[in-house]
Amino acid sequence: MRDTPQEAQFRAEVRDWARANLPPDIKDAARRATSVFIEAPISLAWQKILHTKGWVAPSWPAEYGGPGWDERRQHIFMEECVRAGAPTLAPMGLKMVGPCIMRYGTPEQKALYLPRLLSGEDYWCQGYSEPGAGSDLASLSLKAVRDGDDYVLNGSKIWTTHAHFANRMFALVRTSRDGKPQAGISFLLLDMDTAGITVDPIITLAGDHELNQVFFEDVRVPVANRLGEENAGWTVAKYLLEFERANAVGPGLRGMVEEIAAMMAVAPDGGGGVLSDHAEWRADLGRAAALVDTVEAAEDSVLAAIARGENPGVASSMLKVRGTEAQQALQRLAVRVAGPYACVHVPAVQQAGVDAPVASIEVLLASARYMNGRAASIYGGSNEIQRGIISRQVLGL
Repeated sequence: MRDTPQEAQFRAEVRDWARANLPPDIKDAARRATSVFIEAPISLAWQKILHTKGWVAPSWPAEYGGPGWDERRQHIFMEECVRAGAPTLAPMGLKMVGPCIMRYGTPEQKALYLPRLLSGEDYWCQGYSEPGAGSDLASLSLKAVRDGDDYVLNGSKIWTTHAHFANRMFALVRTSRDGKPQAGISFLLLDMDTAGITVDPIITLAGDHELNQVFFEDVRVPVANRLGEENAGWTVAKYLLEFERANAVGPGLRGMVEEIAAMMAVAPDGGGGVLSDHAEWRADLGRAAALVDTVEAAEDSVLAAIARGENPGVASSMLKVRGTEAQQALQRLAVRVAGPYACVHVPAVQQAGVDAPVASIEVLLASARYMNGRAASIYGGSNEIQRGIISRQVLGL
């Protein structure tokens, strides 16, 4: 999709504004991130700047405080933020639970939560997976028993991204065991400071603390905090997952291609030259770039469908598969380009302002990003599950 003259003007406006307003310390911190989930203090600082401009929620309609952009302008905005080196904002609030509150929330819930989402006053985590319920999410068992005007929760959630930062959680809970498993699930909005909630860290292979297990012991949540009807949470959950899986990844992947090209241009080949001097290395990068082309083309198709008022539906599953596999292919290539330096573990370079002692920051973080990225094809619904959805809904298998 090529820019119209109006879109080109908008792109220039975003590019100029981002370059002028992205603080160097936030840009430096984003450069050193090993995960798509940037540390909350960094992303929230950038969110505050975007909120002041009115650009914090590109996909939100104007009636809820968004800029009211069409899908093409949303995509242009994301592309230019990536080019500027800006950190990504946590998606759990603005991109996931926010749209669900707009669609299923009561007027009181919208008035309470949506402004706080925009300002960053509320930072959300997602309570979906459990020790016995991952991709088979319908088997979840976190029990919510009605007691007057409250639900009483007992159980746990796992792989909960940024629960240690969050003051809010949206969670799927078991309110009934009658009928199909999906029919007994409700969708609750929780305050993380509620008595009985405990957050335990999970440290990843990359050495990051972004995941947690959250325990609930007699946690009381007001019935008024339920989103949608009781036992109808599965409908809300599916709606949310379409936004999670359809989240645009093309701009970020294109940035990875450019970063690897820069690494190859200075990586020694052992013979006095650099890797980009060699046709086989350029071909490897070309194949990875072509894979990104396919992802961007698929995203353009989805954007066009949304512009026609259509739900992304199963296309979000396709994008989730292709996008995460492209990400992992690029991360494998980055490790190969890093060569022996990929074995050098210097966690300090993830801290803003710390100099890279033996190689560039990108080279020294290649392995950590590779290890973190192995989870991309699992979270948000594993790619095997997504292929099953595609085979049933598209191919009729």
